[in-house]
Amino acid sequence: MAVRVLRARGAAWAGGLLRRAAPCSLLPRLRTWTSSSNRSREDSWLKSLFVRKVDPRKDAHSNLLAKKETSNLYKLQFHNVKPECLEAYNKICQEVLPKIHEDKHYPCTLVGTWNTWYGEQDQAVHLWRYEGGYPALTEVMNKLRENKEFLEFRKARSDMLLSRKNQLLLEFSFWNEPVPRSGPNIYELRSYQLRPGTMIEWGNYWARAIRFRQDGNEAVGGFFSQIGQLYMVHHLWAYRDLQTREDIRNAAWHKHGWEELVYYTDSAVGCVSSKPAYSP
Repeated sequence: MAVRVLRARGAAWAGGLLRRAAPCSLLPRLRTWTSSSNRSREDSWLKSLFVRKVDPRKDAHSNLLAKKETSNLYKLQFHNVKPECLEAYNKICQEVLPKIHEDKHYPCTLVGTWNTWYGEQDQAVHLWRYEGGYPALTEVMNKLRENKEFLEFRKARSDMLLSRKNQLLLEFSFWNEPVPRSGPNIYELRSYQLRPGTMIEWGNYWARAIRFRQDGNEAVGGFFSQIGQLYMVHHLWAYRDLQTREDIRNAAWHKHGWEELVYYTDSAVGCVSSKPAYSP
């Protein structure tokens, strides 16, 4: 498991903890069970392979798992910045990106922007929402090609970057929609690389599991990839600080049913990583 902490920079958010997938071995078991309990759960897990709450063959995963009442599309950007350029990169992002966010002619919202705090250093992460789905994304991209200030920004930014990548995401129907929060806060983006064919099971189990993680209003948003690296799931959480994060996560293990859901969802995961972020 790789853990990265991000420092949020000048968006609608007050801070952040983010997790992103990196190559890793099988996850260590977080709790131990008796052998009889193990056998029982293994039997239940085997049965679950033959029982689906949703039949994925009847429709696309995006239609089965995404929110029906909205047509929002999200873009998650990862920019690896030259260490000596990070301050300048943050400065031009703060000058240009909020203008796009605030311009009513662009159907998009800058949900959050972060720098790595712990883990992968000198990295910027941006989360955009496009109100209207793919047509809104296309509209924004076309308008940006005619935006002289943005073109100058992009040229200056390219000289500061080592690499960059992005993903287009949809939000799970059972998660909260990301909204601005007062801060300072810490956010954590936990990213999971699922095994192909397990997305429906993941969604079914997390639709039940999310209720265990709502007491502290820590659940911010849940997404799954559509374009870019596929079979990726991202969960965004908010905490007051790192100790609060630790306390809330430990408290979940004392709630009946939580460990069973973790046990089942672990079987779908090939890799997981954590990227925590902080906003000044």
